[in-house]
Amino acid sequence: MEKRWVISQEAPAEVVQQLTEQLKISSTLASILCQRGICTFDEAKHFFRPSLQDLHDPFLMKDMAKAVNRLNNALHSNEKILVYGDYDVDGTTSVALMYGFLRNYTSNIDFYIPDRYKEGYGVSSQGIEWAAENGFNLIISLDCGIKSANKVAEATEKGIDFIICDHHLPDEDIPKAVAVLDPKQVDCPYPYKELSGCGVGFKLLQAFCIQNDIEQEEVYKLLDLLVVSIAADIVPITGENRILAYYGLQHLNGPQPMRPGLDALKELADIRSEMDITSIVFGFAPRINAAGRMGDAKNSVRMLLAQTKEEAFKMADIINESNKARRDKDSNITKEALQMIAQDDFLRGANSTVLFKETWHKGVIGIVASRCIEHYYRPTIILTQSNGKASGSARSVHGFNVHSAIESCSDLLEQFGGHMYAAGLTMPVENVQAFKERFEQVVSSTITEEQKIPQIEIDAPLNLKQITRNFYNIVRQMEPFGPGNMRPVFVSECVYDTGSVRVVGDSHLKLRLTQDGFTSIDAIGFGLGDYYDKISKGIPFDVCYTIEENVYRGVISLQLRIKDIRIN
Repeated sequence: MEKRWVISQEAPAEVVQQLTEQLKISSTLASILCQRGICTFDEAKHFFRPSLQDLHDPFLMKDMAKAVNRLNNALHSNEKILVYGDYDVDGTTSVALMYGFLRNYTSNIDFYIPDRYKEGYGVSSQGIEWAAENGFNLIISLDCGIKSANKVAEATEKGIDFIICDHHLPDEDIPKAVAVLDPKQVDCPYPYKELSGCGVGFKLLQAFCIQNDIEQEEVYKLLDLLVVSIAADIVPITGENRILAYYGLQHLNGPQPMRPGLDALKELADIRSEMDITSIVFGFAPRINAAGRMGDAKNSVRMLLAQTKEEAFKMADIINESNKARRDKDSNITKEALQMIAQDDFLRGANSTVLFKETWHKGVIGIVASRCIEHYYRPTIILTQSNGKASGSARSVHGFNVHSAIESCSDLLEQFGGHMYAAGLTMPVENVQAFKERFEQVVSSTITEEQKIPQIEIDAPLNLKQITRNFYNIVRQMEPFGPGNMRPVFVSECVYDTGSVRVVGDSHLKLRLTQDGFTSIDAIGFGLGDYYDKISKGIPFDVCYTIEENVYRGVISLQLRIKDIRIN
């Protein structure tokens, strides 16, 4: 698939020069820092040396004092507290964080995760009914609740108070809870708006510790759970999130024993190197998510809370089996979906993809939508039947607001929600065909030609001879990488293979590159085997890539991970 290379605009020359001199780094790296909003020595100091002292005062968040006071009253009065969370990674880590901390102060506490298929997303009537039947006085919701005004009202009628910890965009109708903690509220003065749901829960516990003269170290012990939520929920790794992620990774990689549940996951995922955001996203997140997709999300919480290796591995094995089942469903449904597109003349040439099949598994349709975009790069919605309705997940392409497009079809829907790049929706089955046609019309009238081509964002041009161990060491200090602070991507023009190019595995390209007499550097391009014939003939080409370390037989060397190739 053709890709569009977009090179970032150069930062102002005088700012780059000043930063180059002050930090004693190359102008290329100084320019990349400036592009990321790090343009002064002090900003660079805070960026390269994150400090927990730079975390914001949690009491800056609207309703924080109310939340802490209500929590204290519940603990002092020995009220029953229910920790309620979503079934995804952010929700389950939030529940493990809150429940695991508060059970040190009360035994009158339990947790609740809604059933994905019977109850759906967010606070459910079944959950409130269960809380009432079991005598709970206070519910703390995590990663959900901001859109649950009606459900909070139900709880109030039953004598149950709510503290909401959420990070999603609120509706106009804010729930009438005892306290609503969500930095995205229009009137919330909290300086950082991009916390995960688990991050908002963390701030509540941080405030609880401050008010009760408990050492902050007690809440910092939970940063391992918090970094998992930050990585898996794809929130920006900037500002406060970057500090929390930095120390969370230190916790995971430090000398102290890892939390048994995460240690079990690491072993099952066969992660042998140091943990980073990528290994969490691809090693931890799918397994934790699989519990809610294929079975009971409470198993993820139980695993995260496990206090012994035996208990952790017991739960992790159950979750791993769920993940294997998820992979099988995902693979089979993706093949079926791609076949449906290939066999439909209209769909092959359309600007959107909307597919519906009654028997598809609801737990994997979001993944299938993403897989379809890898083959047909356009806004995609995959629908299945659930509780007599057509229910689905939407995924988008760079720059296109799929939530707005769905909103334009809202008269055909019963429910929808989400954000620019991902959304969920429900409609009567009889509306599916009309929705397909309307959605295609909306997308066709609003999507640009550029948005139809996947793009690779490139930070800077680079000559291969600039790639030194010192250069790479500074790049590494920019970690943790993620949204808002991605691993730098470079482009080098008119490079050649030294004659060692070969195809390895199914279709991966292994080569050794040279440019302008530069000795050479190893490179690998996954899925780029089709370029073998031209490159092997000595034709020059341009390459965009990231720089990484490769360990082979105990020898550590630098190599390029190629993202795309352009033959000159």
